[in-house]
Amino acid sequence: MSWALVPAAGSGRRFGGEVPKQYLHAAGKPLIEHALHALLAHPRIDGAVVALAEGDPHWPGWTSLHGKPVVTCIGGGERADSVLAALRALPEAVDEDELVLVHDAARPNLRADDIDALIDAATACADGAILAAPVRDTLKRADADVRIATTEPRERLWRALTPQAFRRDLLLRALDAAQGEGVTVTDEAMAVERLGLHPRLVEGREDNLKVTTPADLALVEFLLQARRSS
Repeated sequence: MSWALVPAAGSGRRFGGEVPKQYLHAAGKPLIEHALHALLAHPRIDGAVVALAEGDPHWPGWTSLHGKPVVTCIGGGERADSVLAALRALPEAVDEDELVLVHDAARPNLRADDIDALIDAATACADGAILAAPVRDTLKRADADVRIATTEPRERLWRALTPQAFRRDLLLRALDAAQGEGVTVTDEAMAVERLGLHPRLVEGREDNLKVTTPADLALVEFLLQARRSS
């Protein structure tokens, strides 16, 4: 049994606009709907918990998709707060050693083969696993005047994607520890790393984009339309 956790309590301030970015439309559907369909259409995922902002007026009220349960809870001000709330809202039938997959609500172009590869890797690795992409661009470090200070080596550098998959009890311990020490973690793997563990990197598709800017939304629209037409 594997469940998906989708933190969706953010306001999308960096994107701008009145509607949180997870509810913006691409290819005729909100981004969060694409994300949930990608997760729940997969035969190895049994349900999803979505962490929402309190009083979220945009949530459509789904209680099931693809015949699988969709549970909601109230998230928090930071991503980690929302993931913790989602972990605690999981049904009691989800054992402590079962995998949970945390996925961004605004990352709509997830493929089934990436989910398979991630679940296989996280099942085999006690420290969990994340989808990621090797850094291919040349990296520059800026100085205080936004001039190039140096060129950074890109060998062994990866960009973290989602989903990220961990056993339920491990992720709960990791996030609780970070919260207790006042550390804001930017993804789940960072919390697990702080326990001295080393999650597996699983190379995923680079078109598994997270929408952060209007240009991202336009590109995701193109990708989703292309998938539909093919």
